[in-house]
Amino acid sequence: MNIVNKLTIQHLKQNKRRTLVTIFGVIISVAMIAAVTTLGVSFLDLFKKQSIANHGEWHVSYENVSKEQVQEIQEDEQTHASFLSRNDGYALLTGSENENKPYVFIKSFDTAGLKNYPVHLKEGRLPEASNEVVLSEHIETNGGVSYQVGDELTLQVGERVNTLPDADPERELKQTDSLIQLDGETAETIAETAEQTFKIVGMIERPEWEPTWSPGYTIISFVDHNEADLSADLSVIVKDINKDIFDHAEALANSIGLEKTSLRFNDSLLRYYGVTDNANLQTTLYSLLAIIVAVIMIGSIALIYNAFAISVSERSRHLGMLSSVGATKRQKRNSVFFEGFVIALISIPLGIIAGLTGIWITFLLINDMIEGTLGISEKLTVVITPMSIVTACLLSLATIFISTYLPAVKASKISAIDAIRQSQDVKLTGKKIKTPKLVRKLFGIEGEIGLKNLKRNKRRYNVTVFSLVISILLFLSVSYFTDSLKKSLELSQEGINFDIRVSLNSSDEEKSEQLASIKEFDLVESSVLQKQIDLNFYVKEEEAALPFQEDIKSGLIELDEKGVPYYASVTSLDEQNFKDYAEQIGAKSFTDEPLKSHPVILVNTAQYEDAESGKFVETEAVFKEIGDSLSLFYYDYEQSIENEFADVTIVAETNVIPMGVNYGGIGGVNLITTEDVFNELVTADTQKMANPSVFLRSSDPLKLQDMIEDTDADLHVYNLYKARQEQEQLILILSVFTYGFIALITMISIANIFNTISTSVSLRKREFAMLKSVGMTPMGFNKMISYESLFYGLKSLLYGLPISFIVMYLIYYATTSSFEYTFEIPWMNIIYCIISIFLIVGTAMLYSIRKVNKDNIIESIKQENI
Repeated sequence: MNIVNKLTIQHLKQNKRRTLVTIFGVIISVAMIAAVTTLGVSFLDLFKKQSIANHGEWHVSYENVSKEQVQEIQEDEQTHASFLSRNDGYALLTGSENENKPYVFIKSFDTAGLKNYPVHLKEGRLPEASNEVVLSEHIETNGGVSYQVGDELTLQVGERVNTLPDADPERELKQTDSLIQLDGETAETIAETAEQTFKIVGMIERPEWEPTWSPGYTIISFVDHNEADLSADLSVIVKDINKDIFDHAEALANSIGLEKTSLRFNDSLLRYYGVTDNANLQTTLYSLLAIIVAVIMIGSIALIYNAFAISVSERSRHLGMLSSVGATKRQKRNSVFFEGFVIALISIPLGIIAGLTGIWITFLLINDMIEGTLGISEKLTVVITPMSIVTACLLSLATIFISTYLPAVKASKISAIDAIRQSQDVKLTGKKIKTPKLVRKLFGIEGEIGLKNLKRNKRRYNVTVFSLVISILLFLSVSYFTDSLKKSLELSQEGINFDIRVSLNSSDEEKSEQLASIKEFDLVESSVLQKQIDLNFYVKEEEAALPFQEDIKSGLIELDEKGVPYYASVTSLDEQNFKDYAEQIGAKSFTDEPLKSHPVILVNTAQYEDAESGKFVETEAVFKEIGDSLSLFYYDYEQSIENEFADVTIVAETNVIPMGVNYGGIGGVNLITTEDVFNELVTADTQKMANPSVFLRSSDPLKLQDMIEDTDADLHVYNLYKARQEQEQLILILSVFTYGFIALITMISIANIFNTISTSVSLRKREFAMLKSVGMTPMGFNKMISYESLFYGLKSLLYGLPISFIVMYLIYYATTSSFEYTFEIPWMNIIYCIISIFLIVGTAMLYSIRKVNKDNIIESIKQENI
């Protein structure tokens, strides 16, 4: 080791506090980079495993292929493995107790398909012939129909057909389509049936790929490759997973005589390999990832750069002396790089270990929540890949190199004379230290001296302000990033604000009383009794939602002579709940309105997923004013006529929904009113259209469901507690990571500010001693320091807030690739940030000055450096 490097090591040892703060900051930044890369790899691995558990391991499927086409696909160069599957149709399940699940759905696989698809055998064996089946245990536990292994099952198998008058006859109903109902009656049937007899050879767990709302219980049979008139779906596992998979599959399908519409891709699995044909989703993911990495690197570079810049200032005399005895520019520059290398050598291994340990502990804490969130059943494990570790090391080294580059260049330019005179940091001119007269009038002589000191030490002043600006930027951008993710989550999932819904398909008064009595159960924490009816009305073109107006102008929607058709979901609340709701939104009591005007509250917000752009959008549902009337009617599907209903008057407008009500989509609104108004609206002819329901929140929803089902009342219980719990857990998991991220960023920022300010104050010991020696009192000295803190905070906010607004808007713009909502400035976060900045600066100043006040004035004046 040469003499320059030995002096560098000695300098690091002499300034232990600054060295430890720098190492601490670098460890945090490396830990964050390592955590982010490992987190990404681990979650991708989890989602891959979960996607395979839910939907099987396959990448592309060719629908309705013949035996010859199967052979050509299997011989393709990109085909690694394949298996056959087929949807054989639906049949009525005799004796089903679940009115929303009256069918069985028969799906067949070949031997490879039964291995690759998530089929979990509970009893017996899997089918080996086309006349053998295994049944889902859900048929007995949910449908109340019991079968045994060895029984024979005879079914009339056919296809579901929509019987509504305006139904599309070409549209095939699948398992993802819930049972079609109208006014509480089933509006579909099974057509083109053929009798089939099966032998039950086993029982399986309810498949993960069977949606909870699907109308058929799953039965799995066998499809044979050797069938003469084979027509099935061939699912393929490809060799090389990349973006070319879409073009290659389309070209292959075309070459064997298949239409593009016969192709189906396992998007839920492919997206976790980074392959998706949704450009908007990719743009959102990559943009947000770039912002995260940029935020980490900016914070880390700011801390490390300041540390090395201060180190060069401290060592300037030593570097000048080395220059006077023959040290070259390269040697002086390399001494700073060597200092960075030593810091990196210590910090990077510790940072990677800290990052991986932190992620491991975090996974232990949240694994139980993750397993219950969105149906995820796989374990989240820490996946460490060489690429993630190398990436973390390279990014950390790049961060340290960028941070040390400018200080190293500065060190190489320090001349012997300037270093010995200590004139490189402070270069005075009258113009540079001139202060406005207003400063002296407002803050006195101490404030003026404080501002002159900052101007005099321009470089250190700018470094400190830069640190504060970066801290403001990091806090506001990351907190806004968190809020944006939560908003995106809320838009991408239907909001559920209740645990249990209990409903009737009848408006019989006696049964309605039974329904109302459920509110008195012990486990009910809050409840609301609702009656709801679906109606229609027309609005003018200019009153329709903006997407409607655009579609009308482009010719996608033909404008009816009566206007734009809208649907209205009119909901009544019981007296107490309506009173609470009206107070919540600031609406007047309906007792102030004449009942004959039929007053309603308009929930004027629509949420929907735009099919063309793939965005989740929140927009104004309709352009109506308070006082406007809506002429409601209901459509008679049997006679295909519109029947007048009643006129209602909008007396209040809000975007807040009460318990049990969901935001409408484009072309619809929610109207909230009282029971009295609702009963006045609903006539004897339309009474059967009104659906009464009770929405409940409970301390134990599962136990409450059992209590309700034990009653003799003819009630339908829908327990949505689990779905709401999953959403809340997902938000909680999101908060754990993002607020943990904010905590680490805040630690970097605080370390940065304390390091910069305390070292800057220490470097000014002689300056402070001189001020005291010429008569500045302790009170005047403290006022001067307080004003310096104030100027630091004000200037950092002057620069930091506008830059933060720009970054927050960029985050908002990045999320608009997949989600659309109004950009809102987080005022509370800004207030917290302002308070924190002055608190941190003031605390750092007080801490540093307390140390300075203990020094002897004569010794401080004699001292040339710390």
